[in-house]
Amino acid sequence: MELIHRYFPNLSDKQIDQFQRLEGLYQDWNVKINVVSRKDIDELYLRHVLHSLGIAKVIRFKDQSNILDVGTGGGFPGIPLAILHPESQFHLVDSIAKKIKVVNEVVEGLGLTNVKTSHSRVEDIDEQFDFIVSRAVAAMPTFVHWVKGKIAKTQRHELKNGILYLKGGDLSEELKTYQTATIYKLTDYYKDHFFETKKVVHLPLKFKG
Repeated sequence: MELIHRYFPNLSDKQIDQFQRLEGLYQDWNVKINVVSRKDIDELYLRHVLHSLGIAKVIRFKDQSNILDVGTGGGFPGIPLAILHPESQFHLVDSIAKKIKVVNEVVEGLGLTNVKTSHSRVEDIDEQFDFIVSRAVAAMPTFVHWVKGKIAKTQRHELKNGILYLKGGDLSEELKTYQTATIYKLTDYYKDHFFETKKVVHLPLKFKG
């Protein structure tokens, strides 16, 4: 938790309480349904929570924003972002039922009222969103194809509506056809060694009615 305090010092008492309760909820559920590796559970705040919140170093979502988390797995980055942005709406999607079960239990355990979940493929979600977030579930061209037609028309942020993607390593080949993509290095915001190769990619996408 000290990591979260260090990089996000202005949390409300409720947010601090929710972030503190995350670890116990994941440890408890991970015993029953393994969605996070043992090592990652031991470093949950560094490898999952703080990593997810890297998106919030690039942009703070305005109230009433609508965010889709694709391939959420155990609830990352969606759950930490939902705690940080209680006035925005988050839709967490995963095609694996046991993962969504854990997400549902964690959401309920934290009392998050701004999260809904779907056990579904993203292609079957018929809504539009300000931003689509994810942690490296596919190469960018595949991901762009999956989320086609899911970007809202109305712009409410300085960053244009589109994808916010947590990725690692060398992205030059993967992003060479996306001239509008911007790469934010997480080492610009976090000093921990874990983030040395970690990045947030912002790719604006046009509304397609």
